[in-house]
Amino acid sequence: MTDRSSSVFSVSSLTKLYPGTNTPANDGISFNVVEGEIFGLLGDNGAGKSTLVKQMVNLLQPTRGTVKLYGRPVQEDPLLVPRHVGYMPQAARTLNSLTVSEALYFTSHLRGCNRREASRERERLLQLWDLHAIRTAQCSRLSGGQQRLLQLAAAMAGQPPILILDEPTNELAPQRRRHVWQTLRAENREKGTTIIFITHDAIEAEKIIQQVGILHKGRLAALGKPSTLKKRLSRELRLELRFQPESPPNLPIGLRPQKLAKGHWLVRLDQNQVDATLSAIDLARIDDFQLSSATLEDLYLHYT
Repeated sequence: MTDRSSSVFSVSSLTKLYPGTNTPANDGISFNVVEGEIFGLLGDNGAGKSTLVKQMVNLLQPTRGTVKLYGRPVQEDPLLVPRHVGYMPQAARTLNSLTVSEALYFTSHLRGCNRREASRERERLLQLWDLHAIRTAQCSRLSGGQQRLLQLAAAMAGQPPILILDEPTNELAPQRRRHVWQTLRAENREKGTTIIFITHDAIEAEKIIQQVGILHKGRLAALGKPSTLKKRLSRELRLELRFQPESPPNLPIGLRPQKLAKGHWLVRLDQNQVDATLSAIDLARIDDFQLSSATLEDLYLHYT
């Protein structure tokens, strides 16, 4: 086993140009993922996130550059990634002919568990992801949210040391999303599992992320710990205003609010604008306001 401070994945100058296109889906991307960390990839649709992880799990060959897992090129051995990585794609149809119970049993078995161990692992995952009620259901008949939970469970089957999860909370209700983040945090904290996940939701990612890579138009726009990167926005503050929708407040000239919902605005301010802005707002028309420092979402918007 490698030292905890060493890299499990090393991506170097990775470039992917699809046939018939002139613009790379990935363009010269380089980064390392350290063992035991939670690494998040943020980016809009089309930023190149899924293309990147498909190369990392050896499902897609790069045009240029290398991906190494534990110091070995992933193309060197077709079993290198399956032995160490549980991968959850955006969509998976390979389990459709099985029941939920069968899918978890056979996935565990294929990952090296004997029959007794695979049975125990199936029961653990059914409990962990609250899938007992649908254990006999055919995978093809599950709802979108149920399929996401099954895919998460299947990625974790056999307890691989690395998880790569592509949009793990898509199609999930808020309560289920919270459960996903809590479970992944516990998996990382208790077992030292390295977790790499893709998301476009910076607000959710901030709950769990330890290192972030922000992709924009196929390039890595920023890389590092969120706390370190946010220091570059140290002068930017968030002012959230809540008010009756029919009576919005007047803002100083030049400030443009972002509408989060009816009667809910977000205004981004420089530190030297705070006093003048609060003095100009008629607080009698405000139900509530909150002033806070920059978030991961602000960082994401800054770079993209």
